[in-house]
Amino acid sequence: MSGTPEPVGTIEVALGHAGSLLESEPALAAEQAREILRAVPNHPLATLFVGIAQRRLGDPAGALEVLQPLAQGQPGWAPAHYELGVTLGHLRRGDEAVRSLRQAVRLKPDIGDAWRMLGDHLTAMGDRDGADAAYANHIKFSTRDPRLLAPAAALCDNRIPEAEKLLKQHLLKFPTDVAAIRMLAEVAARLGRFADAEALLTRCLDLAPGFSAARQNYALILHRQNRTVEALAEIDRLLTKDPRNPGARNLKAAALNRIGEYEESLSIYAEVLAEYPQQAKVWMSYGHSLKTAGRQAESVDAYRKAIELSPQLGEAWWSLANLKTFRFPPSQVEAMREHLARTDLSAEDRYHFHFALGKALEDARDFARSFEHYAEGNRLRHAAIHYDADRTTASVRRSRELFSPDFLAGRAGSGAPDADPIFIVGLPRAGSTLVEQILASHSLVEGTMELPDITAIVQSLTRPREPGEASRYPEVVARLGGDELRALGERYLAQTRIQRKSGAPFFIDKMPNNWAYIGLITLILPNAKIVDARRHPLSCCFSGFKQHFARGQHFSYSLADLGRYYRDYVELMAHFDAVLPGRIHRVVYEGMVEDTEAEVRRLLAYCGLPYEDACLRFYDNERAVRTASSEQVRRPIFRDAVEHWRNYEPWLAPLVTALGPVLDTYPDAPPI
Repeated sequence: MSGTPEPVGTIEVALGHAGSLLESEPALAAEQAREILRAVPNHPLATLFVGIAQRRLGDPAGALEVLQPLAQGQPGWAPAHYELGVTLGHLRRGDEAVRSLRQAVRLKPDIGDAWRMLGDHLTAMGDRDGADAAYANHIKFSTRDPRLLAPAAALCDNRIPEAEKLLKQHLLKFPTDVAAIRMLAEVAARLGRFADAEALLTRCLDLAPGFSAARQNYALILHRQNRTVEALAEIDRLLTKDPRNPGARNLKAAALNRIGEYEESLSIYAEVLAEYPQQAKVWMSYGHSLKTAGRQAESVDAYRKAIELSPQLGEAWWSLANLKTFRFPPSQVEAMREHLARTDLSAEDRYHFHFALGKALEDARDFARSFEHYAEGNRLRHAAIHYDADRTTASVRRSRELFSPDFLAGRAGSGAPDADPIFIVGLPRAGSTLVEQILASHSLVEGTMELPDITAIVQSLTRPREPGEASRYPEVVARLGGDELRALGERYLAQTRIQRKSGAPFFIDKMPNNWAYIGLITLILPNAKIVDARRHPLSCCFSGFKQHFARGQHFSYSLADLGRYYRDYVELMAHFDAVLPGRIHRVVYEGMVEDTEAEVRRLLAYCGLPYEDACLRFYDNERAVRTASSEQVRRPIFRDAVEHWRNYEPWLAPLVTALGPVLDTYPDAPPI
């Protein structure tokens, strides 16, 4: 066969035969393709078939030796770059895989699988926007049904209302079309309607259990709803089928981190970094996990590596500043100023740089310029979110009206009787992490983190509702009977059990925003302890203003909103002090600083715990801490922060006005 060139028709037949064997018998396909290459050396398609067959035979390194020179020699041929990207992914050379896949879709945008793989890699790299765009293109170009082309294009172009309308019309006629169901779930997810997305994906997987792309969407939706145990089960199913799936592995690391399995999470991040060593956002995520685990020096190194790889990544600079104990040298302060002078900086990078520079200049005691940067960072952040202070005030008013002495007395004895939880509520930056660290140093108490479960329960009670519609909490609580209240308490205990590692009889939930749901907590968990961590309103609110929160806390990006929020919080806590006297224990931060031992003894007595000296040596506790105060609570109590707000007093008039009488009566509440 090698002596005389084969006729073209014969080669085409042989190529067709080799291609048909690739899926079922790759060894025979490789043999057939090599025969063709002996007759026609360097034939591109035959060479491609050899590379594909080698990979399917479990030899990706051998495949790479074939495909890399093929792609170099055929720079305009999309299949060569696609198959090279797939092979590089198998070899866990993620950065290179992304480059090859990008080239493939540039040359031939309709390779649906290339978009999906690109989305998986971008997910692992922390590029959520890029991943969303890639997955949208995967949906668009994987759709073979002409009836779905229009909604797929609308989804890809982010014309969400149009996509939703077209998909709903299609599903009225074809209710079991799993591709359309998955697309509609994507629409719901983009609108933040996670319960709707979950229901659609559940239906999709009932119809097509092997639909891996839908299962990955389902795992992500569960994760976003803080249903970590369920999300991990779905992720493990994906990884059993495809252990190399980069998106699933990255999601698993994030999920494990959420439930306190830090070592396993760090191990996965280390594996991901081996595949994507040049990805700044992966290094940054790794730094976050190291910080939480108390490995500060390593977290600093990880953040610095992220900055080295992507100097314009504002969040990496803010992550260093957010360690609170880190100090920027003058050269880095100047570098941040230079970045802010750029015109091509994204709004997100820009506000992170402003927050980081605010902290750097605060450390240098240049308070006027520090405030300018804090104010600009907050202005940019505030422009990107929506917060309605009137809605918070209205919710507090309605809670005061509903949770009257008669209402609470009529439901006494309802709820789950367990006394395990200790809730720490208040505002962020009020000293709640310090209180948590003190309690978590007791032998009978386990510290967890800011648990989202009470919020999730409230959300489940108030669904379904349209975006922008006012919450039906607290009114929905009035419709709950004793059995339902007990079931909700048991649900909370069951959901939070995964956070408990030590076997201690008590655990802490320090989600500060739970103050808004005190009425529900007292009904579903009547024996739980509730600790209100309170700090001077100017000190607390301005500390929140200086902080860029990773998620939530939308009230914190305006001094006026902060003052309103603090005032609403004080008003609701004063109401429960009146209707449930002694039910809530208050820790005033300044009192804790002034006489720590006396305040610790009072706190332990309220919780029914015997005094232990370890609670005064809380800074020796090496437990993981996730909040902005993570490094501060690893040191003894310091007095510097008590009056620190006075350095910024000339610029706090909007906050003072919004606080009103709350400022004059602190630490007590003004008359209601």
